[in-house]
Amino acid sequence: KEILEKYHDLFTLQWEGVIGNVCVPSQAEWEQLLTNCSAFLFYGMERFMSHVLLNWLVATNIPKCRLVVLLDLVRSQQSHQRITNSDTHKSCLHIALERPIETAMLLSLTGVGSVIATQWYTTLQENAERLEVLFENLLSFGKTAGQTVHILQS
Repeated sequence: KEILEKYHDLFTLQWEGVIGNVCVPSQAEWEQLLTNCSAFLFYGMERFMSHVLLNWLVATNIPKCRLVVLLDLVRSQQSHQRITNSDTHKSCLHIALERPIETAMLLSLTGVGSVIATQWYTTLQENAERLEVLFENLLSFGKTAGQTVHILQS
């Protein structure tokens, strides 16, 4: 919340979103947010694709979305239990498609212009630091997504 408040004035007036600790987004909300955005930010627990229906995503065309930032892959005991229960109903192939590289490929195939994503499990604090660097460089300094990723890597 601190980061969102800090960069609030640099966001467009059309900023929409759902804060997960207020409510868990429904599938319809995920679909509406992804198909009607020019940029999408996910900052949350476990794999992003565990929150979105795979069948919906692969059948969707979302070319208006130029950038997706996935700050996911954070694990808590509660989120691990939820994902474990969810994964028991999925095939090995389905679970494999939820991995970071496969998720980026699927999003690209739907028309997303660029994807910035974590590749391994991390902490909320580390993702908060990444989000701060992303917002500072993309919004304050006007750097490109590629330049910002290069800064994140160093």
